Amino acid sequence: MESLDHHALADLVEELHAADTPQQTADQVIKTLCELLGMDEAGVTMIRRAGALETVAATGLIARRADQLQSELREGPTLSDSWDETLRLGELADDRRWPTWSAKVAGLGAASLLAVSLAPEASRIGVVSLYSREPRHFDNDDVALAHLFARHAAVALARAETEANLHIALDARKLIGQAQGILMERFGLDEPRTLEVLRRYSQHHNMKLRHVAQLLVETRRLPDATRPSDLTGTDPKAAGAAF
Repeated sequence: MESLDHHALADLVEELHAADTPQQTADQVIKTLCELLGMDEAGVTMIRRAGALETVAATGLIARRADQLQSELREGPTLSDSWDETLRLGELADDRRWPTWSAKVAGLGAASLLAVSLAPEASRIGVVSLYSREPRHFDNDDVALAHLFARHAAVALARAETEANLHIALDARKLIGQAQGILMERFGLDEPRTLEVLRRYSQHHNMKLRHVAQLLVETRRLPDATRPSDLTGTDPKAAGAAF
């Protein structure tokens, strides 16, 4: 493990929290841990709804393919509750907890694995996985550093994702407002009725509301080019012609 004093660690943590997006945060996490621990590859995997896995950052084929295999096999450390904070596998090929996954990842060229949970509020939201092509014995200093850095990474990632989702929500609200304005101008509908139109188109076409709004703003047409009156009961003559 590379020697690291408290000032250097503080600088690294500050850089981590300064990242603007989840992608930048995740990239910084794996870049730093690979350098500090002398690992060959790393990846950040986030756990989404229904146990779906998303690789938000990876340094190479092993890390990315290892995640794909977990999703395909429904087997592997990210999906398992058999470990809590830190997992160290010095001989990945000999692991028996996830025999199929471990054998396939070893076949990709990984000899050892060090994994750390991302759990900002005691609930795992993801995992940082570090792979070595050579067999490694991970000592307590390796584990302590990885765990310490992952705690900061978990908070930074959670914050970055929250902010990214907020921006998406704000953009969606703006789009919906623009779409409502178009409907009000073209069809003489009031504001509540325009929202009703957009919601019904969303349900009818199984599209998210913001996607319906974006389509209307970009093309000035609703999905099937019918009148809003077809879904609201507004008098077609009062509403006007279809887009």
